[in-house]
Amino acid sequence: MKKHLPLIILLFGILQPLSGALAPALGIGTPIGNATRDMTLPEQPLPVFFSIWSVIFLGYFLFGLAYWRAGEPWMDRIAIPLAWAGLFNIVWMLSAQLIASQPLDFLLLFPIAIAAWIAAWRADSLREMGWSPKKALADFASAMLSGWITVAVAISIPLTLRTFTDIGATDFPWQMLWITLVTACLAAWMFARYISRSWWYFIALAWGVMGIVLNNWLVTGMHWLAIMSAIVL
Repeated sequence: MKKHLPLIILLFGILQPLSGALAPALGIGTPIGNATRDMTLPEQPLPVFFSIWSVIFLGYFLFGLAYWRAGEPWMDRIAIPLAWAGLFNIVWMLSAQLIASQPLDFLLLFPIAIAAWIAAWRADSLREMGWSPKKALADFASAMLSGWITVAVAISIPLTLRTFTDIGATDFPWQMLWITLVTACLAAWMFARYISRSWWYFIALAWGVMGIVLNNWLVTGMHWLAIMSAIVL
């Protein structure tokens, strides 16, 4: 498998954005994000902030390209969990568009997060071996994905709770926002304490919280929620 691993990473680097564009391009299923686009949910970032996926996919692909052109032994340890993260991400994106079951989509986020965090942990362990462009790329690809998946998990908890209850989109806004922010803060502490010191994780996480701040300031009109989110940031 290791012989073909660089090509697998490259393939998943291409398939991830393509699978995310399946519904808009072919007109089948539900485009990712459409289910919550007009619900004015206080814990959701503005839709434009989800464009960070393009940066993550680019980093993933560039790591695969560097791995394929001139792979080094340490890259195998990063590539294996990244390959699993890419595969699970494709499954999640297809599920979100074709099945559109919030509880299922929520559960599918966890294999992505676990694989991405393992990759980030392994990338962080390379710091003592010195810096190189390839190591920086591995750190970027794994930590950015880890950070944004943390955002995805945090904002999906209120969505999943609403699925199993009669809670409306704007019911209990403070509680729903706090569930998201506390989850993100706990995950950030765990990541910094046990996984990696990479700033890219916190940049991706902060990007998501900024999206929540602007969503509450510009869209929901819940300015106190925006202020509280900014304080947490």
